[in-house]
Amino acid sequence: MGPVTTLDAAARALPLLDLTSLNDDDTEERIAALCARAVTPAGSVAAVCIYPRFIPVAKQLLENKGVAIATVVNFPGGGASAAEVAGETRAAVAAGADEIDVVLPWRDFMAGERTVPRDVLRACRDACGDGILMKVILETGGLADAGLIEQAGRDAVAAGADFLKTSTGKLQPAATLEAAAILLDVIRDCGRPVGFKAAGGIRDTAGAAAYLHLADTVMGPGWATPATFRFGASGLLDALLADLGHGATGQKPSSGY
Repeated sequence: MGPVTTLDAAARALPLLDLTSLNDDDTEERIAALCARAVTPAGSVAAVCIYPRFIPVAKQLLENKGVAIATVVNFPGGGASAAEVAGETRAAVAAGADEIDVVLPWRDFMAGERTVPRDVLRACRDACGDGILMKVILETGGLADAGLIEQAGRDAVAAGADFLKTSTGKLQPAATLEAAAILLDVIRDCGRPVGFKAAGGIRDTAGAAAYLHLADTVMGPGWATPATFRFGASGLLDALLADLGHGATGQKPSSGY
């Protein structure tokens, strides 16, 4: 194979994108604009990722468009109880969410607590039911320590995670290649299909390409598909489209993603 071009990388990354708006001041109008951006001249993104209150408007606008609706629970702090997380999850699924991005109680995890994080994730898993993806946000920038990140990833997989996700995008550092490498190693060795999501701070094609190259190296070429690999981002879409020759798609999002 020859060298990967910017065009190749952008074309590969776009269908892996969870186009995200998780701003405290989001409005239905802003989410409608996000949904309009999700179907592009170069194809559709994998999902939009929004707060639960916006699921109905997104569901209406994206019906039959081939774009999944992802939402967040226990977000961003990770401090809710298992019962609260179960309730949030059930409500989001009932409203039409296809994917649940749940925050691991990472501060408890850092403090040595294992039962509470496990119970929260299992409650979310049970509330998701069949057919709903559970993406576990580990907040790797908060955990910081490689050993903790690895153990959190293993515990999330044991609790039923369908994806391991780096970050909320609300804490710095967000996604890093170092954390991604640890989580991809966990996924490779876990014995069942689990996906990976890099979220926060990935804003250009070169950045996306670095994560895809890492996934190719650890998991093998061709592993990264929308079923196994996502980018959580807001500004990345415009960069990808520009590199694909389609110019900008409108307003620049203000999210930390």
